[in-house]
Amino acid sequence: MREAVYRSRASQAVSTLLKQGAAPKLGQCGLGERAAVVLDLDAKGRELFERLWSVELGEVELARIRGVMREWIEEQDAMDRTRNHFLKAFRKEHGFDRTKYTAAESAEYDAGLERIAREEDAARRAAAGRLVEG
Repeated sequence: MREAVYRSRASQAVSTLLKQGAAPKLGQCGLGERAAVVLDLDAKGRELFERLWSVELGEVELARIRGVMREWIEEQDAMDRTRNHFLKAFRKEHGFDRTKYTAAESAEYDAGLERIAREEDAARRAAAGRLVEG
């Protein structure tokens, strides 16, 4: 699942850069307008796919798997935006230099990122369950 997100994110980055030109627009989080979805597999992705599904899959099952992966990539994109917006807001309020944060600010920063990471882990486990339960 991460492999698909990484490949999609690379496509999204190229697309965003081409649309923005040399100077990105101020105020944008850098992820573009929406998730890019790349479902073709590289060598690592094919290896992982073959480990999970060692039997020949029919078109219906392949379509279901593609649908779950598309949903996951879009969900991961939304979670990345949540993390980026948290970081942007926190840094706007407290600055970029973490060495200058108070103990309370550092704790708030860490707690915010940990909360987002826990939510992402739970969502990834749920998506993985949907992927293999079929």
